[in-house]
Amino acid sequence: MSITPERKGALIKEYATSKDDTGSPEVQVAILTERIKNLTEHFQTHKKDNHSRRGLLKMVSQRRKLLDYVKAGDDARYRDLIKRLGIRR
Repeated sequence: MSITPERKGALIKEYATSKDDTGSPEVQVAILTERIKNLTEHFQTHKKDNHSRRGLLKMVSQRRKLLDYVKAGDDARYRDLIKRLGIRR
């Protein structure tokens, strides 16, 4: 259900805005999106796992807040991010 350190490093490298960037909203949203995708696949086989479902809802909410923050700062940056991640909004 969690992502591997190698995958997390690849996401950081792909979405980083500068060389040593690990905490920008783009990177955080990309990591949350990967974790959400993994949990969504988990629920295909474990339909009654309500404890993990609560965690999924918290992650979706956190991602939404980060996306709202990016959108408030720069709309073009927001649109580019959701396009790259394949998120609908």
